[in-house]
Amino acid sequence: MRVYKGTGIEGLKNPVVTIGVFDGVHKGHAVVVETVLERAAALGGEGVIVTFWPHPRIVLGGATEKLKLLSTLEEKKERLESLGVKHLAVAPFTSELSRLSACEFVKSYLIDGLGLNHLVFGFDHHIGRGRLGSYENMKECSRLYGFTLEQVDPVFYKNERISSSSIRDALFSGDVKLASRQLGYPYSLSGKIVSGERIGRKIGFPTANMQVGNPLKLVPATGVYAVEVAFEEKIYEGMMNIGYRPTFNSKKNGGKNLEVHILDFGEDVYDRGLRVRFIDRVRCERSFSGLKELGDQLAKDKKQVREILADYRRGKQ
Repeated sequence: MRVYKGTGIEGLKNPVVTIGVFDGVHKGHAVVVETVLERAAALGGEGVIVTFWPHPRIVLGGATEKLKLLSTLEEKKERLESLGVKHLAVAPFTSELSRLSACEFVKSYLIDGLGLNHLVFGFDHHIGRGRLGSYENMKECSRLYGFTLEQVDPVFYKNERISSSSIRDALFSGDVKLASRQLGYPYSLSGKIVSGERIGRKIGFPTANMQVGNPLKLVPATGVYAVEVAFEEKIYEGMMNIGYRPTFNSKKNGGKNLEVHILDFGEDVYDRGLRVRFIDRVRCERSFSGLKELGDQLAKDKKQVREILADYRRGKQ
């Protein structure tokens, strides 16, 4: 996949384009991408995905402390490439760009920059100043500048329209299985392992304390999770605790602790990177009377985690 900074790309043949933030690149986004690639093939052209970075809300402000991302830019690139995208244009989102009307944006960035031939619009998508550029409003722009236009139908899971917002809600409530169903793949966190208090070693459950690479990345609700751990090109079983360690009254740095116990694993992973893929939530976080009660519960959790991951591998999840 070729990645371009901005949309000043010459030499594209009959470009079929879609544009959006594509946070999470979920199943709904995947249908949009598939449509772009199909139309490009039918026209003997090339499919181009245009996305923004940083997230527009970071530039425009307004409740940015509540902004949590489903995917970093690198994760977004990785997912789009897996869907078959060959051309990805990353447009730097600026305050100047935000002041362009939808039609001005299309003329400057998509027509002059890419040579737009056909534009694929996601369901309920809006672009331009004040997000006033709806599909209906874009019809006049398409007539004015001579490109064709279509809108993709929404994608549903159990009667709920899939969206980045619905996936965030699922993760904030700890329902990582629902989030994965809507994403089309397990939600993940990547980061570096840092030194911790090593309490888990005392009860036979050594944990790696994880520091997420991007502070805006959404961390699921507190609790214990069955996870897969990708480390140095291998996949391991694991269980992860996200929370405040109420048994020890610990609120490290005033935020959540992320601790992963990798099953049947004895290597030192400090100062090294790994990725955790969430499969299911085992239980909520709770307080225990001491180390013995905590250790007994973790043994039960470990057994349940093995069962969940075995079912997942057999396709029963």
